[in-house]
Amino acid sequence: MYDLTSPSVIRHLCDEFGFSFKKGFGQNFLTDADVLLSIAEAAGSEGVLEIGPGFGTLTAVLGNRAKKVVSIEIDRTLEPVLKTTLAGFDNIKIHFADVMKTDLEKLINEEFPGMSLSVAANLPYYVTSPILMKLLEEKLPFENIVVMVQKEVAERIVAKPGTKDYGALTLAVSYYADAEIITTVPAESFVPAPKVDSAVVSMKLLKEPPIDAPEKDYFRLVKASFAQRRKTMLNALSNAGFYGSKDDIKAVLESLGYDSNLRGETLSMKEFSEIAKRFTK
Repeated sequence: MYDLTSPSVIRHLCDEFGFSFKKGFGQNFLTDADVLLSIAEAAGSEGVLEIGPGFGTLTAVLGNRAKKVVSIEIDRTLEPVLKTTLAGFDNIKIHFADVMKTDLEKLINEEFPGMSLSVAANLPYYVTSPILMKLLEEKLPFENIVVMVQKEVAERIVAKPGTKDYGALTLAVSYYADAEIITTVPAESFVPAPKVDSAVVSMKLLKEPPIDAPEKDYFRLVKASFAQRRKTMLNALSNAGFYGSKDDIKAVLESLGYDSNLRGETLSMKEFSEIAKRFTK
């Protein structure tokens, strides 16, 4: 059994298998045992879908706790490494594919019938938001999504209205889940060490949206409001081109008690919902 939390073991495996870290895949392998356990505990379901197993460090911890783990890995050069590091597990399966091109609903139906299911992932920084939104928007049967992301992104996910981090990502995640930061993780907890710190975010999926605006209208409004963050909402929506004239937009905002200096970053999710419903009418 390999101690995959040891940087020297990671380096040994790199030498043994001729593996080189690929910047294009955002490969930074977590080696902090406490953080690994925190992620596994937060996932806490019978089945766990993992994204990006790397050398199998988190995968092994998940395998010791879950009934079944399926890991999606884009880098096929990791196949011989994972066969070695996870050799003792009969409840772990590696699926070599690009998660963004994977039919997750089909995979889940085939691999996790009748099981409670969560996601655990150390997401590559360069593709964090697309993967996260795929997991949320496809309305898959996850109880929880637990992800390691860049600390700056984590702060945006859990931000409050009126703060510099609050924006479209906050409002998108909040539509689908209750999010919280479990722990922050310094750069030196990875091999190789990235240039920034990270954080683990737990997102418990909601059974129903917390607002009653039509989903399409809500997200269109949020996207338009933050497309040009420095502009007032009046100007941002006017530039979006599908809310009528500037006078029409101003009239709608004023009917809800807002003045022309309103900015999207000051509005709560419920307020966005009310504005979206008024434009729908």
